[in-house]
Formats: sequence, C-alpha cells, structure tokens
Amino acid sequence: MENKRIASNKRAAHRYEILQRIEAGIVLLGTEVKSLRANKVDLTDSFARIQNEEVFLYNLHISPYDKGSYANVEPTRVRKLLLNKREITKLFGKIKQKGYSLIALSLYFNSKGKAKVELGLGRGRKLYDQREKIAKKETDQRLRKLGSFRK
Repeated sequence: MENKRIASNKRAAHRYEILQRIEAGIVLLGTEVKSLRANKVDLTDSFARIQNEEVFLYNLHISPYDKGSYANVEPTRVRKLLLNKREITKLFGKIKQKGYSLIALSLYFNSKGKAKVELGLGRGRKLYDQREKIAKKETDQRLRKLGSFRK
C-alpha cells in the first residue's frame, strides 16, 4: 500500500527554490481527520515555524466536518508537527540563515493511515527567476512537441 495524497501546494515550487524535503507527522483531532479523508483541505499559504524547540504549522485550512457539530474546531488553527529533536535543531540552524523558510508542500496519509506533511526548506525566488522558470518550461514543452512530430 502506498501513500494517499490529500493535497499539494503547487505554488510553492513556483515561488520557492526547494532545497530539502522533510516528512513530519501532524497532530490532528478526530473531525479534522474525517475532513482530510473527504479532501476538504487547502494547503496554499501554509508554512511552518520553530518555537521553543517545537515546530508548528500555520495557515493550513481544514474545513469543518459536516457531521461534526460541537466537535469541530477552528479551520485555520495552529497545528503541532511531530519531528525528532535532532531534525528540529538541524532545521533551526538552516532557517536562521537569511531568506530560508519552511513551506508545506503536500499532505498525505502514509501506508499505516497516519496523516503526514511534507515540508520543504526553501529560499524565495525573485520575480525574474519565476519568469525565467516559466519561459524554460514553455520552451521544453515546445521542443518535446516538435520532437514527437518528427518521428
């Protein structure tokens, strides 16, 4: 059994140069897990911060579960991520450098049914870098298309 992807942050690859990827567990409540299983989640502007040797995820929007009533929690509450102390200290050393940040790249259930978040250690791209990447992607697509016609 493989990972079941729930959501991915497609803008992150465009806005940031991802240098390293880290898998982290996420602390959720019951109704949040049910909403995740129904794919009612938005990962677009999610990021992580390290505070007091713990990692927290911000701006992850999990819609309230339809049948949750009083058990539902605030959709954009701050959620704790589960990482080893060694991983946290490594990340803290890298994040202290100017321009680096932790971005949520994807959210999925692993083979054991646990919810996991893939974080990316990234450096923000400048606007001209973003445009350059788009132009390169378009030329690659055109070349592939021309190559398939020649055969």
